[in-house]
Amino acid sequence: MRTTVLALAALAVTALVPPAVAMVPAGTAPKSAAVPKSAAVPKAAGVPKSAAAPKSAGVALGSCGAGQLCLWRKPDFTGARQIHELSSVDIESCVPLPAGGEAQSLANRTGRPVTTYQSAECAETAEFETYPGGGTWTPRSPYQVRAFKIWEN
Repeated sequence: MRTTVLALAALAVTALVPPAVAMVPAGTAPKSAAVPKSAAVPKAAGVPKSAAAPKSAGVALGSCGAGQLCLWRKPDFTGARQIHELSSVDIESCVPLPAGGEAQSLANRTGRPVTTYQSAECAETAEFETYPGGGTWTPRSPYQVRAFKIWEN
């Protein structure tokens, strides 16, 4: 009975998915069958690279090495990139970005939680968000990042 219910649920979901949105492994679909941008599924914060959707279905993840915090000036991992490593950052200290160095996308591969701040002084009266350190890619920060703190585990 359980198998029948699960099979029926899977068939119902399959019937509801339009053919243009069906998942096709990267590189196997002809260009004419690419998923239109309007149907692309947006990527959520915290999606590790290994679980990323094919490039044709969303934003390509930015390049960021293990042990690094990478910040990009523009959304979708574009524009000038800043790289910060644990060896050059004081743990649990506010690190303001250089003047005019706001970031709009980031990748946290430090292995430690990182909090980004809208305030250049790490003030919690403005927006702030903490990202896990195991591999978090955020293509669009909800605010201009002007400072960050790397935390002890």
